[in-house]
Amino acid sequence: MVFSLGAGSRLTTESCPLCFLGQSVLFHRDTRREYLRCAQCALVFVPPRYYLSRAEEKSYYDLHQNTPQDLGYRHFLARMFNPLQQAIQPNSVGLDFGSGPGPTLSVMLQAAGHRVDIYDPFYAPDELVFKCCYDFITATEVVEHLQLPGGELNRLWQLLKPGGVLGIMTKMVIDRAAFERWHYKNDPTHIAFFSRETFFWLSEQWQAELVYYGTDVVLCIKDG
Repeated sequence: MVFSLGAGSRLTTESCPLCFLGQSVLFHRDTRREYLRCAQCALVFVPPRYYLSRAEEKSYYDLHQNTPQDLGYRHFLARMFNPLQQAIQPNSVGLDFGSGPGPTLSVMLQAAGHRVDIYDPFYAPDELVFKCCYDFITATEVVEHLQLPGGELNRLWQLLKPGGVLGIMTKMVIDRAAFERWHYKNDPTHIAFFSRETFFWLSEQWQAELVYYGTDVVLCIKDG
């Protein structure tokens, strides 16, 4: 599938980090960066020349003060927790991918009776989790940080058991006008921006069922 790029759009050969197609258009430019939109999967992405170094990226994440004791943060994560809890079986086994410096969703799920592994490339870099299979995987406020979301998401999808659930929380692109005034794009660690068109493209590749909750949560359900 190829999505409409809009009249007058100029194609570039910059490769999409999700579907790897080398056809994209300039979607937006500001004083910080350029943002391209893929012609195939509709991902809006930042070219690699704007990526932070690994040290700069970690320094930015180290500023986060989220912990399981923060009731406001738990309320924020409930946007994922509540629909996921309804979608999975009791005593399920899951993975919180990109758990951050203060893992909290995993604590909430463990308190609900599930077993949860955590992985984070900076704070919990245990690669053994990728040798396991899971009933569910969560990625809350993660996919917008991925340099190669295609590789990472496909790897996670392969770890899911039949009938398993991949829960993704991320703010979504609506259109060009909204993107221009969108604060979410201004975070220098945010380099990949998904939309409903992008998730539709992913669902076709995976043969997955999509269920949306609110404006920023989608559950991708694997065929059982």
